[in-house]
Amino acid sequence: MEDREQIYSKRVRAGKRTYFFDVRSTRSNDYYLTITESRRHPQGDGFTYEKHKMFLYKEDFDKFAEALKDAVDHVKTELMPEVDFTQFESKPEEYNIIGESDLKWD
Repeated sequence: MEDREQIYSKRVRAGKRTYFFDVRSTRSNDYYLTITESRRHPQGDGFTYEKHKMFLYKEDFDKFAEALKDAVDHVKTELMPEVDFTQFESKPEEYNIIGESDLKWD
């Protein structure tokens, strides 16, 4: 599927990984979300990036968000209740909204 116009983008940096949440439009002015995981790997004197992308369509937004919340809550309350997850809370600057011109792929 060819990527269409980018409407909104949020980048989340997480160690050697970066997640991109991009809202895009279709030719018929519909919207969908792409979630891209980019992982950095050393190669020679520099780095190479491995990317995985998934597409999320409007009819699945609520089901996806609910399943993600349920899975995270299960880990926090059932599997790791002793962990203080507030220590991992992000600082506001970690969630920069970026413009299309700021995206650097290959």
